[in-house]
Amino acid sequence: MPRIGIIGGSGLYQIEGLSKIREEQVETPFGSPSDVFIVGELHGREVIFLPRHGRGHRILPTEVNNRANIFAMKKLDVAWIISVSAVGSLKPELEPQDVVIIDQFFDRTNQARANTFFGNGIVAHIQFALPLCSELRKSLFDAGEKIGASVKWGGTYLNMEGPAFSTLAESQVFRSWGMDVIGMTQMSEARLAREAEISYATLAMVTDYDCWYEAETGTTVSVEMILENLHKNVATAKQIIVETVKALPDDSNCDCHQALANAFVTDKSLWPNDTIEKLKPILKKYL
Repeated sequence: MPRIGIIGGSGLYQIEGLSKIREEQVETPFGSPSDVFIVGELHGREVIFLPRHGRGHRILPTEVNNRANIFAMKKLDVAWIISVSAVGSLKPELEPQDVVIIDQFFDRTNQARANTFFGNGIVAHIQFALPLCSELRKSLFDAGEKIGASVKWGGTYLNMEGPAFSTLAESQVFRSWGMDVIGMTQMSEARLAREAEISYATLAMVTDYDCWYEAETGTTVSVEMILENLHKNVATAKQIIVETVKALPDDSNCDCHQALANAFVTDKSLWPNDTIEKLKPILKKYL
């Protein structure tokens, strides 16, 4: 049965009811993932957890080896990835402790992060107009409503470079563009998950307002307040994950699982053997 992956902060693998817990280290041709993987069983399903920034939060957003993380998930037969991400709000109606089931991205990174598995003799162009899995998003939203969370359907995540937060001028411009939330990690993961034919969706957990809010309202946001919201968001995310795991089907006809079917431009007869070998977990059904 396909496994369910969860990528997020430290502590998420301590979900109540998780049993048969073990650690698994995975090697990839793209280097080492952020940490060892925590494998366990939840309501009869195998789930695999990875702390994005390593346990103890040791890895900057720009240092996260997204290719290794997603490739390892593919090697571990993960079919769905639930990503948990702390975000800042760019709209007054999206309040701290809200959960936004985002549906779009806007990239403001400097493109230095590796965002594709392809190259080295194989060219593929995935469809990415709808970058998050609609089936998984709906399951997360329904789970959020079931537990009584303040869950919001849809929104655009602006992926900034970091690690510094926005300047006030940047924050005001992002608001004028109609962006909803801001963070530093999600778009690269989503692109790579689509190339790996893994369904991917984000729980964007609002911890605070971006810096526009203090300038416009005069309200000071303390570190203590942010940390309190962060801890409450983790508890909410755990409950949503449990309900989603219960609801996900054993199998799925989701288009995300066929994302490469019409993506290859390079004729298969020209694929280099070393690249085929390197990407075998991703390419094997097309060989």
